[in-house]
Amino acid sequence: MVELPCMLICMQSTSVRIDTATHERLKRLAEELNTTVGNTVSLAVKALRQDRVGADLSTPLRDDELAWLDADLG
Repeated sequence: MVELPCMLICMQSTSVRIDTATHERLKRLAEELNTTVGNTVSLAVKALRQDRVGADLSTPLRDDELAWLDADLG
């Protein structure tokens, strides 16, 4: 019996409905990045999440957050 790598057996997937134009842009971008459409989507999600975290970090702190940071530890 031949054992297949877990990635081939254990990998789960799902479908996402997108319009044809977006799919074409994804395919072109995947070709430019020399990767798959699925990996391109993963990279895009990661980049979007990083952008959101960056935006959150650039937001000025609230008064209660500033008070917590300035709290006396002793």
